[in-house]
Amino acid sequence: MVNFKKKNYFCKTNSYAMKLPFHIVQLLKQKSGSELRLPSDCEILSLDIESKTGERIGATTLKRLIGFAQDERTPHTSTLDAIARYLGYAHWDELSKIEDKGNSDFDALDDEVRSVDLKPGTSVQITYLPDRKVTLEYIGDGYYLVIDSENSKLQKGDEVEIHNFVLHHPLLVVNVLRNGESLGQFTAGRVSGLSSIKLL
Repeated sequence: MVNFKKKNYFCKTNSYAMKLPFHIVQLLKQKSGSELRLPSDCEILSLDIESKTGERIGATTLKRLIGFAQDERTPHTSTLDAIARYLGYAHWDELSKIEDKGNSDFDALDDEVRSVDLKPGTSVQITYLPDRKVTLEYIGDGYYLVIDSENSKLQKGDEVEIHNFVLHHPLLVVNVLRNGESLGQFTAGRVSGLSSIKLL
């Protein structure tokens, strides 16, 4: 299990944080049947919300609300109300009173680390089969610096863009920058996924 404390991003009526509360994101996952592990999953969620409520929330807005993008813009009340109706509540004020049930309901999410939740300077160490170990330092905006690499195609000094790390799932590196040159996308642990994730 990853020892990673989930932050409380609860949105209050008159002071909305940009990211939805953790437990409400879990409700969205349950309702949509999607793990929402990739930004592209927000496209599917957007269509599902529209099909079930008749109201459209753009995928870009959902990416910000779920935490795939950092943005300080305040969501419209109508957007939050639409999310509430999608989840079976009359409006956002009613949904926002639902308490976070904590780890007992969502233990599996202890195995996920999202870049948007990290502070620059935080180090993440991952391992995957057969004998790969990579240590990365978060530098902000979804980018990491590879500070150590054992038996991996990623090299020390590479800058890599990563949205999240999920135990037992392949790691999608959106882009690899090496000596200022973009090498494109890279997938680590394609067969067995990540064996371990540690915050250092």
